[in-house]
Amino acid sequence: MQPYVRTSIKERIAEVEFFHPAGNSLPSSMLRELADAFKRLSNTDEVSVIVLRSGGDKAFCGGASFDELIQIEDLEQGKAFFSGFANVINAMRKAPQVIIGRIHGKAVGGGIGLACSCDYTFGTTHSHIKLSELAVGIGPFVVGPAIERKAGKAAFSEMALEPAVWKSAEWAHQKGIYQYLAKDQTELDEKTMALAMQLTEYNPQALYELKKIFWQNTDDWDVLLPQRAEISGKLVLSDFTKSFIKKFKNK
Repeated sequence: MQPYVRTSIKERIAEVEFFHPAGNSLPSSMLRELADAFKRLSNTDEVSVIVLRSGGDKAFCGGASFDELIQIEDLEQGKAFFSGFANVINAMRKAPQVIIGRIHGKAVGGGIGLACSCDYTFGTTHSHIKLSELAVGIGPFVVGPAIERKAGKAAFSEMALEPAVWKSAEWAHQKGIYQYLAKDQTELDEKTMALAMQLTEYNPQALYELKKIFWQNTDDWDVLLPQRAEISGKLVLSDFTKSFIKKFKNK
């Protein structure tokens, strides 16, 4: 299947779904499409709730596209690539609608950032997480604020400093990254849609006011996240990172 970002709207619920055959990893083109999708929905009055999901039945999101990372040749390209994640997170933060995350499988790096940028997140017992950036020679700089907002600095530090360690879905649930763990994808879909439908019955303005409270003290992210993207953009040019990515690609 070809990569895609799709948006559908039914009964005041919008679904934003992305897919990439390489483990649902995200190249810059798809990051732009995701950010644009959330921005469009922000101005769509007939949408009260947004569900973020990915296609396939394996990983939810493999994070940054290694195919694109290895092609970055200068700071401008590096900052632009990592700003893609910053733009998606900020678009989700600013959307007036409540965003529900449907995390059906493993999430790595930027995928955890997306999960933590949702306002209510469902996982399954297979939705393990790993913040692998440090092992690659960079760091989880852009997604860090989103993860800290949900799980706290201690949990973020633990993940960031153990980049080779998978954290279980149960661990992520305990830390607040997931609000509910389903036993399988059938239950995941049932719970996700049940909450989405329930939320459509509430006053959209009340939900918007609640969302503003959820995201208090994040107004500086329009500046902070691009600054973090520049840090990653510099580090991705290092010999350490270039060597790691080449070894990974040659496995």
